[in-house]
Amino acid sequence: MIKIYHNPRCSKSREGLAILEESKKDFEVIKYLENTFTIKDLKALISKLGIKPINLVRRNEAIWKSEYKDKTLTDEQIIEAMVANPKLIERPIVVNNDKAVIGRPPQNIINII
Repeated sequence: MIKIYHNPRCSKSREGLAILEESKKDFEVIKYLENTFTIKDLKALISKLGIKPINLVRRNEAIWKSEYKDKTLTDEQIIEAMVANPKLIERPIVVNNDKAVIGRPPQNIINII
């Protein structure tokens, strides 16, 4: 089943959701600000994305700038920061079985559905 980690307040996330709706495929919407990630789940997602944890961080978020920006953090600490502050997680993220993409731009989603 396809899953989209979605924030309804984000325009890119809404665009990603629209792409999935237009595809007519079954998918599940996960509002990740309400149903937050565990460290284990976030590590698994990062592995599917094939990226370093820092590449999943929204570095323009105020919390990142004020709490983390100028610190040297390990991958584990970055993951812990995202779990503690899910607003830091880039969005939308779409997972289809063992593949995942960040929907920025939203057209990236087409590659895995």
